[in-house]
Amino acid sequence: MITRAPLLNRLLAKLAAGFAALALCLQPAAAQSVLRDAETEALFRDAGAPIFKAAGFDPRAIDMVLLNDGSINAFVAGGQAIYIHSGLISAADNVNELQGVIAHELGHITGGHIIRFDEGMKPATGITVLSLLLGGLAAAAGSPDAAMGVFMAGQQAAMGKFLAFSRAQESSADAAGADFLAKAGISGRGSIEFFKKLQNQEFRYGYNASANPDAEFYRTHPMTSDRLTTLQDVYERDPAWNTPAPADLQARFQRVKAKLYGYLADPQDTLRTYPAYLTDTPARYARAYAFHKEAYADKALDETKALIAQDPANPYFLELEGQILLESGRPAEALEPLRKATAQTGNEPLIATAFGHALLATEDADNLAEAEKVLKNAVARDKDNPFAWYQLGVVYQARGDIPRARLASAEQQLMNMRLPEALRSAEAAEAALPKGSPDWLRAQDIAMSVRAIIERRRKSR
Repeated sequence: MITRAPLLNRLLAKLAAGFAALALCLQPAAAQSVLRDAETEALFRDAGAPIFKAAGFDPRAIDMVLLNDGSINAFVAGGQAIYIHSGLISAADNVNELQGVIAHELGHITGGHIIRFDEGMKPATGITVLSLLLGGLAAAAGSPDAAMGVFMAGQQAAMGKFLAFSRAQESSADAAGADFLAKAGISGRGSIEFFKKLQNQEFRYGYNASANPDAEFYRTHPMTSDRLTTLQDVYERDPAWNTPAPADLQARFQRVKAKLYGYLADPQDTLRTYPAYLTDTPARYARAYAFHKEAYADKALDETKALIAQDPANPYFLELEGQILLESGRPAEALEPLRKATAQTGNEPLIATAFGHALLATEDADNLAEAEKVLKNAVARDKDNPFAWYQLGVVYQARGDIPRARLASAEQQLMNMRLPEALRSAEAAEAALPKGSPDWLRAQDIAMSVRAIIERRRKSR
């Protein structure tokens, strides 16, 4: 089940610290939303795990976040998190290309490039300040044109200083990524193929170094042709060059790619890309989402049942069946597939949240106890899921536990940055919960966090 959520507060804080981007352009972070999907996140973890281990990281220590953005891009922000645009998944042809991107972005993390952001900014800022001072002196001497010339030259020099620093970081991340892939025994062929896609993008948008010798000066990244020349030789000499990606991992990538396409694209575009005569798993997956978006529940269920017949043990197909039934107003029928999917994935939090939602949607009081158990387990393992907190609050409300309902509301409101509401809910929960209990302490923490955010915003204004 794919869901959307605004960029959470912790993600916005990381993005505000700066970024090191892989692709040609970035969209404003505020316009993006996070896409949460259990199957996609499991693929990211498994595709990245050998690369993280090769770099000396515990794979669980790296967050991989999918953003709803059609541009071909990936980047890192503060902390150990890699952000991948949905457009990159759409553009990649195989999981090896995704692994090449992961390795490159991990190179930014191991290089401390976000932490070292000020190293590039300080020299550029110094040049800018000096040009302002010299320009001011020239203006005071009665030469406004000279003052403007000094200022513009200073701005140009400052930009060149910072962009040269950025290009050096990208080259460093390229080298580190190649090293990680080699240590993990993963071919760099996908990395090369993906860089060729970026090169085609450059040609399409007119980034041609031979036609415009000054083009590289204005770039945050080295020219892709130069990167390809350097990396091609490195990767072709690596023993893993001709090693194919594991067949199961590649099949999972193709399923996720089709699933995201069906979820994000216009249904008619999906049905043209995956016409009815295609009966493979990715095609059925994409069509199921397209039909569901068009409210053709029976057609969506037909595709889903065909998927389950092909692979009865796949919990994500059961999850999709439950989602279609739940969102089509048939929550009681959704319980069995969602219960099975939850069990088969070891209570995966996103799937468990959907199961808890279905239990509540039946409006059967006998299901409240199971819903509470399922949702408490979900938020314990994934605290950054506002919808799970909302559903848990509904359970507490229905069972007459108003203090904990308010605490759950405070959690959800804080994640959605509804600060005044979060503060009121937290204070109300704190006043009613047993003093010194874990829930009472958590209500205190939320209230203090909200007050601190409000105060920082006030001071920044």
